[in-house]
Amino acid sequence: MKREDLNDMLWFLAVAEERSFTKAAAKLGTSQSTMSHTIKKLEARMGLRLLTRTTRSVTPTDAGERLIRSLAPRIEELENEIDELMEIRDKPSGTVRITLSDHASETVVWPKLRPVLRDYPDVKVELNNDNGFRNIVEEKFDAGVRLGESLDKDMIAVRIGPDWRLVAVGSPEYFASRTVPVTPQDLVSHSCINHRQSRSGGLYAWEFEKEGRELRVRVEGQLVFNTSYAMIDAAIASYGIAFVPEDLVKEHIVAGTLVQVLTDWSPSFAGYYLYYPSRRQNSPAFRIIVDTLRI
Repeated sequence: MKREDLNDMLWFLAVAEERSFTKAAAKLGTSQSTMSHTIKKLEARMGLRLLTRTTRSVTPTDAGERLIRSLAPRIEELENEIDELMEIRDKPSGTVRITLSDHASETVVWPKLRPVLRDYPDVKVELNNDNGFRNIVEEKFDAGVRLGESLDKDMIAVRIGPDWRLVAVGSPEYFASRTVPVTPQDLVSHSCINHRQSRSGGLYAWEFEKEGRELRVRVEGQLVFNTSYAMIDAAIASYGIAFVPEDLVKEHIVAGTLVQVLTDWSPSFAGYYLYYPSRRQNSPAFRIIVDTLRI
């Protein structure tokens, strides 16, 4: 069937439904004369009279009724299919890949996503825990999570977490036979649990600040890890002092299994941000993630 025949038949259905050329023309946004001319051309091509016209009404002929019975269900089916496609367009679905640290995942991202994702079963989320900085464009991540001080300028950034700080902690057993450090420089005489930075491969220099004075101390010890959780376990086991996010050790400090030191030297960091290139902001699934994480 030619496209022009299909269009003309849709016009025929409109006239048959409205029982009026004038009403059908108004419904389709055309003139009554154009509508009448189109139906006449359709009847001429088919060699059939489809409508009986009187001064008061327009009614389908037997051939017209038969054509209506044939066309109407197919047109309705097509309209339903189009409606379903439009729903898919606006329905959040697809996979969102995010690279982030284990701390960001455990304390900010997953706690916020966990109760919400049940409402969006077609949205799939991949959280790739990595403490290093990744090129999210080259590695095909949809977004990354970093501290505010580490964001790339050409990315869109959305604040998703509060400020937080690193604290130095050790077990009571560890400090039982050692002098508690009073200044960051005192750490050089202690066994400290180091953190290996994924991107540079170097050991993290512990950052301290007090009354505007900033210090970076490179510490020594028996153990090196690349996750905060392993460092905390080692500190509880009395292997030394760990420098870890405060929110991960609050319960241990309250319980007395860890002791916080150098409290007045512990600096705050700008909280976590979700960052991404602007091309991602139109995806319904991605907008769900952004809106859920945003503070």
